Amino acid sequence: MYFRDLIKNRILITGTNGMLGQRVVDFYTHPGNLELLSISVEEKSVIDSVNYLQCDITDREKIKKAVYDFCPDFIVNTAAYTNVDKSETEREAAWKVNVKAVEYLAEAARAIDAHLIHISSDYIFDGNNGPYSENATPNPLGYYGRTKLASENALRISGCGYTILRTNVLYGTAPEGRPDFVKWVVKSLFDGNEIRIVTDQINNPTFIDDLVQAISKINEFNKTGIYNIGGREFLSRFDFTLKIADYFELDNTLIKPITTNELNQLARRPLKSGLITLKAETELGYKPHTIKEALAEMKRELVL
Repeated sequence: MYFRDLIKNRILITGTNGMLGQRVVDFYTHPGNLELLSISVEEKSVIDSVNYLQCDITDREKIKKAVYDFCPDFIVNTAAYTNVDKSETEREAAWKVNVKAVEYLAEAARAIDAHLIHISSDYIFDGNNGPYSENATPNPLGYYGRTKLASENALRISGCGYTILRTNVLYGTAPEGRPDFVKWVVKSLFDGNEIRIVTDQINNPTFIDDLVQAISKINEFNKTGIYNIGGREFLSRFDFTLKIADYFELDNTLIKPITTNELNQLARRPLKSGLITLKAETELGYKPHTIKEALAEMKRELVL
């Protein structure tokens, strides 16, 4: 019997039309177990038969009213402005979603004594000395990383009960929305297209269902503070792509190595990064999939 079969909490989830939000809703959607409210900015939910509220979380009064009306035990904030390059030019939009909205959620959570679970990123680090522990000193290279660090700092001074889950290179399937990295690789190679992949960015890619597992463990054990959530294997993005191609039996000669500098991206990326997950494994019983195991799970759901 799983813990999710026993819980009786009220859970509010933001950003539920996003990839992570969809997976969190799917995990907790079991009749009779809990009361769930899904929130996203779009008019309709991409998931049928859920209690859904259209709400812009950057509107302070509207999101606080939504929280007060539902009065959740837990708030899971999966909403984020995640476009790293656009964050450099659309700074106001990135700050509103990634920082101001978190402040508003924290205000409301403090008022009703709710526990706020927030998703952060390894982009708060500079990528010089990874992988990083929870106690490593942040030094973001770009504006996206600055907004994620600012959101963490906002929670620290908010007075609400909170948990920050830092993650990196999130991949997995969701019924709707843009394709993740794995699906993009598979479709590109399946269609016979060459793809350029960087050889100098090191991470431990995070299977989305492992992040959902971590969220459920925070709920179960009511843990606060900061936890790193990532995969078991540390490898370059290029080697990750080779693993994807090999697993799906696709032509890996279409994968062309390139360095990050050659891409001429607007935002700088941390190179030697990744997150040490020992704390989560010890305190939460976190058990991430191997890449091969995760790809096997995805293959059952992947639709090109």
